[in-house]
Amino acid sequence: MLRPLISLLATVAATLAIGWIVDQSLQRVAARRPGAPVWALLRRCRVPLQLVVASALLLATEPLRQLVPAPEEEGAQHLLLLLLLASFGWLTVRVVAAALEALLSRYETRTEDPARRQRVHTQISMLRRVLSAVVVVVTVAVMLLTFSAMRTIGAGLLASAGIIGIVAGIAAQSTLGNFFAGLQIAFGDTVRIGDTVVVDGQQGTVEEITLSYLVVRLWDYRRLVVPVSYFVNKPFENWTRRDPGLLAAVLLHLDHCTPVDELRAALRAVLDRHPLWDGVEWALHVTDTTPSTIVVRATMTARSPDDAAQLRFDVREQLVAHLRDEHPRALPRLRTTDT
Repeated sequence: MLRPLISLLATVAATLAIGWIVDQSLQRVAARRPGAPVWALLRRCRVPLQLVVASALLLATEPLRQLVPAPEEEGAQHLLLLLLLASFGWLTVRVVAAALEALLSRYETRTEDPARRQRVHTQISMLRRVLSAVVVVVTVAVMLLTFSAMRTIGAGLLASAGIIGIVAGIAAQSTLGNFFAGLQIAFGDTVRIGDTVVVDGQQGTVEEITLSYLVVRLWDYRRLVVPVSYFVNKPFENWTRRDPGLLAAVLLHLDHCTPVDELRAALRAVLDRHPLWDGVEWALHVTDTTPSTIVVRATMTARSPDDAAQLRFDVREQLVAHLRDEHPRALPRLRTTDT
């Protein structure tokens, strides 16, 4: 009785020692390379690694054979096998996530193009979800095959797999459609995490892409959850697919006596002082006339959609203030007489 107990304690001690050694090693490597997030992610593998080591040692040394009564011995061994398979699948998911994160961080340090960064970030996020789902499915399938009943009915399941596949395909048509739509979005580069999109007239930033839905953060911090199939079957606006820069436009309805050349000079002065203008392009034109007003459009470029929106607000405010202070007659008035 003493020998299996000592073996069990030795297994626990070895498990704790291996987890401590691995954790300390990763801490030292992370301290030497603080900019790499992969080491912090690998430290999350400590618990599943300890479970793998403990269950493997218990199965190999079999200290439970003498500690557990004979009727329950087979059940205990089977339970340890299930624990080993589940913890190994858990460890695989954590290692895959850390490896993909290391690949992403290494790519981000080598490129300065934000569009490419967003594309790779979206693809790796989707790939991590797909691989995690595959690992979970395979792990559960292997765990089920350890039961004798499942092996016995395996032939029958294979014989009816075609019919079940057809029925499941019809029942899960929407889910499968979203799944393949998510893969198409990730690797087709139509929309990426961080892109500014307009969906059903609402502008927002893509915050998350999964295999079934896409989350858009709106300007007021609401979240719009849209099935990924929407972005495959319906048209939408992507303002940052090729270039995050954007052309902002301000429309002003002014009186016919407005000094357009002076207003154009005022716009240039405002842009020269504004930190959000990227200095690439600007213009001011009279785009239309009505019996009572002219329509003046001021355009300017900014580095991102958020900068463009704020620049548009500020330019509109300062141009109206300039006209109010310097040329009040340029502001539209409601004429009640012929003079």
